[in-house]
Amino acid sequence: MEELLEILQELRPDVDFENTERLVTDRVIQSFDVVALVAEIDDAFDVKVKPADLLPENFDSVEAMWALIQRLQDEEY
Repeated sequence: MEELLEILQELRPDVDFENTERLVTDRVIQSFDVVALVAEIDDAFDVKVKPADLLPENFDSVEAMWALIQRLQDEEY
């Protein structure tokens, strides 16, 4: 999860991702951030985030993003 936190901090250094939840719901991150984040996640974790995965609940917290990454990695194997 550390790598995910590093990606998030590079993307939005102004946000305390470890202590902030409801990232999408409260508009802490915007759709452009999610698009950039998806590209970074795809590259860093060797997964493919599909359009069906682009749901607010998958990006609303670091834990939700990590769960998505874990699920996608499991699907690859």
